[in-house]
Amino acid sequence: MRKEPLPRPREHLVLRRPERLTPWQSIAVRVALVLLLIGIALAGHWFDRDGLRDNIDGQISFVDVIYFTMITVTTVGYGDIVPVTPGARLFDTLVVTPVRIFVWLIFLGTAYSFVLRRTWERWRTRMIERTLSDHIIVCGFGNGGSATVAELLRKGCDSQRVVVIDLDEERVAAATGCGVLSLQGDAARNATLVAAGIERASAVLISAGRDDTTALIVLTARQLNRTVRISASVRNEENEDLVQQAGADTVINPVNFGGHLLAQSISGGHTVDYIHDLATAGGHVLIRERPVAPDEVGKPLAELLTGLGVRILRDGKPHGFWEVAASRLQPGDIVVEVVPNHGDG
Repeated sequence: MRKEPLPRPREHLVLRRPERLTPWQSIAVRVALVLLLIGIALAGHWFDRDGLRDNIDGQISFVDVIYFTMITVTTVGYGDIVPVTPGARLFDTLVVTPVRIFVWLIFLGTAYSFVLRRTWERWRTRMIERTLSDHIIVCGFGNGGSATVAELLRKGCDSQRVVVIDLDEERVAAATGCGVLSLQGDAARNATLVAAGIERASAVLISAGRDDTTALIVLTARQLNRTVRISASVRNEENEDLVQQAGADTVINPVNFGGHLLAQSISGGHTVDYIHDLATAGGHVLIRERPVAPDEVGKPLAELLTGLGVRILRDGKPHGFWEVAASRLQPGDIVVEVVPNHGDG
């Protein structure tokens, strides 16, 4: 069975490391760099002060050198003190002019990093929050979370309807690279889920990597939205009931599921292949659930024209296709069926 790879944006591979400096330390480093550059210009002007001419009093003092250096670094000068020798002019051309450019770049970069960027990010975040509606929140972008997002995109889900939450900056960057919205923060905190628009979300998918963290996220999400559908992945079987009691609608144990598939593979790989075919969007068939159509009411589950009916849910209770309840569909039933995958999502 051929599986189409998920298209990813073309990008350069960059090695990243966590920031080691606090914002104030970063500002201090930039100030020190500016002072160093100005000091180089000041030293050059002082040692070559004979190449300068003061048009006011004809004398070049240390104060004049400081004044001329600062004016030259920050502007193009006022003309009261000017370089007159070739050496002084070359120094201003080859050293002071690059120093001026670097100093302005440092100032502009600092203003952008600590003022403009944060203001822009806050404004953009508020605009995104206002437009988020009926979206899917994925908590955790590790192996499970990244696979979840990839499957959602394969199924045709709009990338702008997927919001990924993770504490790790590199994982958040990876999620953004997939084209989805991302938020760096603790998904177990109210403020983080509120920023992700939990009140208007259609589903919350949790793959936190730790069962205790998963349970806490489920509790927080359920407290903030009593009706949103919550699905969570756990590692230990004994925690399944705990997470479900916390408010999860669906609890998935990948370890147990993988064990079932391994055991099933003893009799041959065709069954496992078909289950994989059903579970992934790249397969030849899909399994889906939907409300019963008005023209299907009164008919048996076996006579569905859209696909192969395998189960119905009536009043929250499942009934297999072989049971008496499936012999006559009723209004309000939820039909689970296997349908061909035509690649239209």
